[in-house]
Parts: sequence; C-alpha cells; structure tokens
Amino acid sequence: MKTYFAAPMFAKSDLLYNASLVTELRSKYPELEIYLPQENEAINDKNAYADSKMIALADTEKVLESELMIALLDGLSIDAGVASEIGVAYAKNIPVLALYTDSRQQGGTNQKKLDALSQVGENQFHYINLYTVGLVKLNGQLFATEEELFQGISDFLERNPEQ
Repeated sequence: MKTYFAAPMFAKSDLLYNASLVTELRSKYPELEIYLPQENEAINDKNAYADSKMIALADTEKVLESELMIALLDGLSIDAGVASEIGVAYAKNIPVLALYTDSRQQGGTNQKKLDALSQVGENQFHYINLYTVGLVKLNGQLFATEEELFQGISDFLERNPEQ
C-alpha cells in the first residue's frame, strides 16, 4: 500500500526521528510502501537547487499516488508543509493517521492546570491548529503515542486488506 510520510524535515532531530520511525514502520508493516520525502534527493538535497514548483509538484504527486498518509504533527506548530500535504490528502479522500506526542497534552483532568487556563500566560497545554486536526479527524485518526499509531495502522490494514 503506497503510504506518504508527512513530517517536518529541517532540523537534524527531525531527520533522525523520521528515519528511525520509518525504519520501524517498514519493519513492522512490509506491506506499506512508504515514501519519506527526505529520501528524495532530487528535491531535498539542500546543497542542490529545487524551486518551489519542483518541490510542490514532486511531493503532491507522491501524496496523490498514496492510499494512506502518516503525518507527524509535533513541533511549535504543525509544519506548514505537513499541513499542506494533509489538505491535499483530505481533498482526495486519502486517509490520514497522525501522531501528536506533545507531552503538554497530559494532565487534562488536573484542576490546577484547568484553572490556569483563565490566567494570561499560564496555559499549561499546547495549542494545535484545529483546522488541520479537523481534516485529519474527518478522514482518519489522531494518536498520542507511537504504540497507539502502530495499533491504528494495524487496524487500518485489517479494515482495508485489498489495498
């Protein structure tokens, strides 16, 4: 099953995490043919040149060829490229399984953290763009841990064995 892996890819930590997670996914789910954009040197070798149209056309083509998208939503905000790729996937009815591991989402029942929401500058939680999250949830699922993501992929593959 052709799968597009949408993730931030500009910090070394992003590149290493993406490569590590995709290696694990490829091992666990050999039926997934995962496209990891950072592996496409034609447009992502930062010592070379690729203009905006080359990048947009290459990545959009891979999104449109996909039957599944796995997206990482972590970061100060959802990466702009990831949000765009999710939009393309949504428009073409390509399911999106997204991972959002930000530790600030924990403690949702802690009354002190909830009370702090009414104090300026004391929000204990992380905001994530609700439009992009809505696109994911309308045609997929959002997971808080890698383990939940793996289970979500297993469930998806079980429901869609013909793809």
